Amino acid sequence: MHEMSDLQEKLDLSEAKNRLNNWVAISVAIIAVFMAITKVKDDNIVQAMLQAKSDAVDSWNEYQSKKIKHHMAELGLNQVRALQVLAQGKGSEELLSQQKQYQDAIARYQTEEETLSKKAKGFEKQYDDLNFRDDQFDLSDATLSISLAMLAITALTGKRKLLALAWLFAGFGFLMGLAGLIGLSLHPTALVKLLS
Repeated sequence: MHEMSDLQEKLDLSEAKNRLNNWVAISVAIIAVFMAITKVKDDNIVQAMLQAKSDAVDSWNEYQSKKIKHHMAELGLNQVRALQVLAQGKGSEELLSQQKQYQDAIARYQTEEETLSKKAKGFEKQYDDLNFRDDQFDLSDATLSISLAMLAITALTGKRKLLALAWLFAGFGFLMGLAGLIGLSLHPTALVKLLS
């Protein structure tokens, strides 16, 4: 009779361990699939971030070029004005023509500078917006990785409390991943700053 109860107890323990391992396996599979989906989206966001940063740098470089041309036109205009004072009537038509060209160039450069500045700032905002979502995916990936590690330890130790803790981390990871996928403004800034 004592042997039967020992055998039944071993069967019950084995069945409980199998159930726990089944939950671990299902959890690992679900987390891995979700991580694969968010990884693809995160990689696309990183590519878009690189493009936005490149476009911003290009726009600022073009802006600086316009500023230099603007400054050169102002110098030219100042020289023409000085020549007009010195020439006093000699070749004044030519000097007026040059003065007009410089004034037109200065006006054009001012307009182009404003446009380029807005364009560059737009690319910088796009980069910041994408970086916000990238942070969400990074937090998702980190917490889901922690969850996977905890699930592995759960399978080895058979501790149900670790399974619950792993699911807690996975829940936060899923929340952050979904926020990144659908564009929610959920962003634990303090945690992101701590990890940056």
